[in-house]
Amino acid sequence: MKSQESIDRVIQINDIDLGKNIARLRKSMNIKQTDMVARLQISGIDISIYSYNRIEKGTQNPTVSFLFACCHILECDMNTIFDFRSMT
Repeated sequence: MKSQESIDRVIQINDIDLGKNIARLRKSMNIKQTDMVARLQISGIDISIYSYNRIEKGTQNPTVSFLFACCHILECDMNTIFDFRSMT
């Protein structure tokens, strides 16, 4: 059985690269990774620079709360993070 903590994880799959999309948006706003992590921490997301880097690389799965905080910081919606527009 899945733990309560694992239930809100989003699994990155081959056709949607969440980490790459977040990195692209972050860079377009000239936000450094360390600054992004600081903003996430201020937003209540318990994350290290190491974990954040792994999410951008696609080797660690983000939580829903992480994605929601990213949307707030990057001034976008979930459709932008998931890049649904480019799939249609």
